[in-house]
Amino acid sequence: MKALCHREGLLAACQLASVAIPSKDVRPILKNLKAIVDEGRCTLVATDLEVGIKLDVQGLTIQEPGEAILPAARLIAILREARDNELSIEADANSCLVKGSTFEYEMPGEDPQQFPDFPGFTEERYHEISAGSLREMIRRTVFATAEEAARYSMTGVLWELEGDKARLVATDGRRLALAEGLATSVGGHATKGQSSVVPTKAMGLLERNLQDDAEEIIRICFRPNDVLFRTGRAVIYSRLVEGRFPDYRAVMPKKKTETITLELQPFLAAVRQAAIMTDNDNKRVTFKFAKEKLTLQAQGANTGRSKIEMPLTHDGKTMEINFNPEYLIEMLRVLPPETTLQLELIDAGSPALFRCGDNYVYLVMPLT
Repeated sequence: MKALCHREGLLAACQLASVAIPSKDVRPILKNLKAIVDEGRCTLVATDLEVGIKLDVQGLTIQEPGEAILPAARLIAILREARDNELSIEADANSCLVKGSTFEYEMPGEDPQQFPDFPGFTEERYHEISAGSLREMIRRTVFATAEEAARYSMTGVLWELEGDKARLVATDGRRLALAEGLATSVGGHATKGQSSVVPTKAMGLLERNLQDDAEEIIRICFRPNDVLFRTGRAVIYSRLVEGRFPDYRAVMPKKKTETITLELQPFLAAVRQAAIMTDNDNKRVTFKFAKEKLTLQAQGANTGRSKIEMPLTHDGKTMEINFNPEYLIEMLRVLPPETTLQLELIDAGSPALFRCGDNYVYLVMPLT
């Protein structure tokens, strides 16, 4: 293969595709990108055998079609440090040559036939969701996934696609985020009857491929063991997380004692200020909801104490509840600054539920 490339465009594409490269040594060839070049088109392929991406690259002038293995880390470093707007890449099974006006890099090549492949998007049954809506749903849920495998499959996001509705759910056992959005089913596609949990890495790769564009439509097809996403410029593949996702409906509170209205920006500021005095041994802030006032207090083992007050539109009874402030800050950061939240409380020992409109809820377990 041989092509003239726009440096910044190729750099952005390589950085995006490299998210799918394994962090551990699985197979040496997987540390690379595979380039598939034909008339007027270049596709970069990366995979760790669990998650993969086929990304279309724009702004190339194809001089010789073909396939080649590109050393990902060194190519990205070359593109980042070069100052030429355009450069050439010539590669085959023996070598990879990158040339600019004042530089030349030659690196060993590998046989592209040894690079594993994964399916393209040829499905006839799938769901469609707008890119902007899906990106917002992912941002509002993915941060709540578990980092390590446990009894349940929580190291990913549960997808529920039924008819004209899409629901994403994430939990680590201490908090739970649920976002809903509109979708369109094509060919009767649905996830009912299967545990469709997409790993966190694949969710992050998908989010990075999405624009805040209501016009772009994303296609999603769940199969028994994997999922395919088709965006405007890429096909993303992922195996599903094995095991069973917890019954999130069972933990949703069935009653409430108090409902409190909170404006996001002042509430986030107060939580961050109070959290300054927490430490690794005591990540706890006490929230005291009283008539027309919220008081937040924290006491660190060695750091000292904090007391923050903010006005509140509340005329109900006084309630105290303890939270890990990080769980609140992470949720508040992914919502629009002008958001108004409804906080539903039962008592100091029961889960608290934050509502943002009709399509987002966030449940947090209190600290006792």
